[in-house]
Amino acid sequence: MSELPRRFVSRLRRYIGNRRKVKRAYVRLSFTLSLSDPRTTSNGSRRSASIEGHTLDISNTGLGLIVPAIRVGEHYLVGEERSLHLLLELPDGPVNMSVVPVRYESLAEDSPESGYIIGARLVEMDVSERERFDDYIGKLLTKQA
Repeated sequence: MSELPRRFVSRLRRYIGNRRKVKRAYVRLSFTLSLSDPRTTSNGSRRSASIEGHTLDISNTGLGLIVPAIRVGEHYLVGEERSLHLLLELPDGPVNMSVVPVRYESLAEDSPESGYIIGARLVEMDVSERERFDDYIGKLLTKQA
């Protein structure tokens, strides 16, 4: 999808409402996004290509990610069911998860920062980290209500 239709859909969503059913917590958390899971590399010295950013919002099923670029090296972060590794910095420690980007768009020209927003669906997470993640979101939603 080119930038013009993507921006149109984004603005249309603002005017007619958001059809998402899952409640989102608006919070800025730092993260590192990698093309592959650095925990599973066979060579401990090899680094996976990654990019740092922060969240726009989070839910139990996905995240809004703000990144400065849509590519890491020569690889696009979005594409046909591309799975990415996300190391998210929660206040009580980091959590690891696999996410799949479902959409992206350039940040608006009048935005205070530049880059892209990526909508990502959460696909895999360790059970204990998932409990911490869900607990954190629950507390945020209670505060924001």
